[in-house]
Amino acid sequence: MTTKYSVHETGPRIEAFLNQMIANAGFALTFQIGPGDQSRPEFENPDLVVQFHGGDVDLLLANKAELLLAMELVTMELLRMHSDDHSRISFDANDYRALRFEELRSSALDAAERVKHTGTYFRFNAMNSRERRLIHIALRNEPAVRSESCGTGPQRGVVIYPAAMVSIPDLPPLPRPQTHGFAEGPRSLRPGGDRPGGDRRDDRRGGRPGFGAGRPGGGGGRPGGGGRDRGPRGPR
Repeated sequence: MTTKYSVHETGPRIEAFLNQMIANAGFALTFQIGPGDQSRPEFENPDLVVQFHGGDVDLLLANKAELLLAMELVTMELLRMHSDDHSRISFDANDYRALRFEELRSSALDAAERVKHTGTYFRFNAMNSRERRLIHIALRNEPAVRSESCGTGPQRGVVIYPAAMVSIPDLPPLPRPQTHGFAEGPRSLRPGGDRPGGDRRDDRRGGRPGFGAGRPGGGGGRPGGGGRDRGPRGPR
């Protein structure tokens, strides 16, 4: 990916905007703007990375980094960036991005194993384009399954199918995620739901990503069948 946003040209605009935002909000934060890390092409290669430090970093990372991602989105709106370019600028603090990426990779592999075992599809909750891309990348060496994006706008997510299974074009829409703008990530699993790989856990810095409606199919109709169905159950 060629560099489109440079520290020299774009950095001063980001710096001026964030300085004003932080001052107005009264946050105890500092930040550094630097070139992106190109060492992990299997994830993403941003042109610019904004690293935050200071006493209020915990506020940025609370509730699955909702404030951090909201600040990132507002900054991109200021720069009038096209949605295709959103992966070119990344806001981070305390290595949140790397941790989140590893969570998504692990969850994708867990879900793939479930699909192999059950022989039916598995649907993730809605997530942003960056996270969908990471799910696809994590499964590119899994010939027994394939991943497809489905849905539109903030309800767009990922479905994992057995490799030989025909795609289902009319899956019901997912609930709207409880975050904002393009930075929406997977919702937390509701109490009592299933998840590949274990029990429910939560973490103030992100936790494991949530899945569908707790079962493959997210509560929609059974492929090829009539009437209402809550979807095939997975192993318990």
